Amino acid sequence: MPILHAIVLGIVQGISEFLPISSSGHLELTRWAFGWNSLPEELETSFDVAVHMGTLVGAVAYLRRDVWLYLTAGLAPLHGGELGTDGRIAWFLVASAIPAGITGVVLKEQIGDLDRIWVIASMLIVFGLLLLVADRLPERRERAEFRLRDALAMGVGQALALQPGVSRSGATLTVSRFLGFERDVAARLVFLMSLPIIAGAGVFSLADASISSDFWPPFLWGMASSAVTGWVAVWGTLRLVRSHTFTPFVVYRVLLGIVVFAALAIG
Repeated sequence: MPILHAIVLGIVQGISEFLPISSSGHLELTRWAFGWNSLPEELETSFDVAVHMGTLVGAVAYLRRDVWLYLTAGLAPLHGGELGTDGRIAWFLVASAIPAGITGVVLKEQIGDLDRIWVIASMLIVFGLLLLVADRLPERRERAEFRLRDALAMGVGQALALQPGVSRSGATLTVSRFLGFERDVAARLVFLMSLPIIAGAGVFSLADASISSDFWPPFLWGMASSAVTGWVAVWGTLRLVRSHTFTPFVVYRVLLGIVVFAALAIG
């Protein structure tokens, strides 16, 4: 894999991971659009996991205060403290990874067959429109009202995002807005709950991966570019949702899906 390809894919991954537009879908569409399909399937999957881990580093760097807050609050009982609101939210965020974790293990073999281009385009449009509907609902719940049932419901959204084109952040934001959470609260919760699932998937996938020394330079460049752009994406999204709706992302998803269908139609 040329290093330039790795950097471009890393940038695509970093930008699209935390925007509700599907990072896995954009990685597949980028390869499809430019004809970058030279890697064996197993190595391609390992690269995708690697750039996801790079994005994880960028997100943790930006959300480090939140991560430390919930980590210390969740472990407070081990030091004789009480499990307050922040501590409960911390464990709810961990629990949100259960649906996607189970789905990923059970359907591990089938997941590799979910990257058909027309399916990705369909999911971009369908789940974009669902986000539009959810985002028009009133904001009536704050962070302190986050409960275990909310975490598991949003976790189901993460499980659906195993299908490229759905978008992990998009699906969980949709669920959270259907549950009535404020837009800013929903975005921060979604970003935080993505951390354990990305970390778990990365460790699970890379543990079995066999990467030759020739591929380490592009892998590392891809991870570095995804880490930087992932940090920027988290920063930008959290600033944007304080004063804007998710409608621009919906428009982008629908237009991209239509363009992909048009490209498929004309060959």
